[in-house]
Amino acid sequence: MQSQKQMTNQFKKGFLVLESGETYEGVWRGGQPRAGEVVFNTSHSGYEEIATDPSYFSQIMVMTAPMQGNYGVSSTCWESKQMWIDGFVSLEMQSSGRDSSWKDQLDRSGIPSLSDLDTREIVLRLRDLGTPWGALVPSETPEEARAHAKKLIEEKKRIDTDWVYAVTRKELEVVKGANPNGPRVAIMDFGCKENTVRELKAHCSEVGVFPSRASAREIQEWNPQGLMLSNGPGDPADVKEATETVRSLLGWKPIFGICMGNQILGRALGAKTYKLKFGHRGGNHPVRDHLVNEIYMTSQNHGYAVDDKTLPSDVKVTHVNLNDNTVEGIACEAKNCFSVQYHPESHPGPHDARKLFDYFFSRL
Repeated sequence: MQSQKQMTNQFKKGFLVLESGETYEGVWRGGQPRAGEVVFNTSHSGYEEIATDPSYFSQIMVMTAPMQGNYGVSSTCWESKQMWIDGFVSLEMQSSGRDSSWKDQLDRSGIPSLSDLDTREIVLRLRDLGTPWGALVPSETPEEARAHAKKLIEEKKRIDTDWVYAVTRKELEVVKGANPNGPRVAIMDFGCKENTVRELKAHCSEVGVFPSRASAREIQEWNPQGLMLSNGPGDPADVKEATETVRSLLGWKPIFGICMGNQILGRALGAKTYKLKFGHRGGNHPVRDHLVNEIYMTSQNHGYAVDDKTLPSDVKVTHVNLNDNTVEGIACEAKNCFSVQYHPESHPGPHDARKLFDYFFSRL
C-alpha cells in the first residue's frame, strides 16, 4: 500500500511553462523544479538511455509514446554514469504498488517529471513554432507557475554555451578492448555514449577517450590508428577548440564522426551549421544512404545540421534525411574522413546502420 505522503505527492499539480508564456497543467510526479530547452522524442522505448545520454544535457524531454516507465529500470541500459535531462514529460507514468521504479529513479536524481497532460498538443506546438526554453514547476495556479518558471529560465540561460564541455571527460580515459590484435582508436568525447565505447571495444585493443578540448598533439602522441568524433549536446558553433583540433588532424588518420561529430567535422572541412526548427529526436527516422543506395531507419538526437550549400567541392553528401532532406552524412576521400548525423550505435532502436563501424575499421 502507498503511504498518504506518496499519494499526496502523486497527485500534486504541476506545470510545463514555456518562455513564451504557454502553460500545460499535469500531475507532478517528483523531482526538483528545473528549466531547459523543451524538445520531443518519438521513440517508443529507451527512456533510460535517453535520460542518461549526454546529448540531452539541459533539455526537458517530452515523450510522444504515451506510457513511460512500464518496463522498469536497469543500470545496464545507462549511456553514462548520470542523468543529463532537466525534465521528463509523458502522458502516462507507471506508478503503482507493483512498480514505480522509473518515477522513483527520476525523483532520486532530482529530475522533475510531469504526466497526465496532452503531450500531442505540446508536440504540435513545438513542431509549428520551434523549440523554446521552458521549465517544470509544481504550482497551484498558472500565474504562480509562470512567475517561478521565469526565474528558472533566466538563470538557466546564463550557463556557458559550450554544452559539450559541461559533459565531456576532463582527462584521458584508456579502456582495454576485447581484441588484443585490434587497432587503437581515439575518441574525442563531445558527450560520448557508452554504446559507442562498447562498439569500439569489441574491435579494438585499446580505446582512448579524450576530452573535447584535447589538443591535436595529445591525440597524435597517443598514436591511434583512427579517430572517432562522438555525439554531444548543444550548438557546434559554441564548442571551443574542437573544430580547430579536428581541422589540424584531417588526412592524418581515418576519421569517423557521429551526430555532434558530424557537425564538428563539417565545420572543420569549411562548412557551416544551422539550428533546425525542432530537431530530430527518436528511433524512426528514414535516411537514404547514397554509398550503398539503401534506405533504412535510424535513431536520431540533434537540433543542428550541416548546411549542404556551404560544403567544399571535394566533400560529398552521402546520407539524406527523407523527412526534410537535411544532411545526414558527409565524406571527403581526399582527407580520409566520413560522418553521419544519426546514431549507428543505437540501442534500443534500429540496428541497420551498425555496419558503419565495420566500414570504419576496414579503413584503418
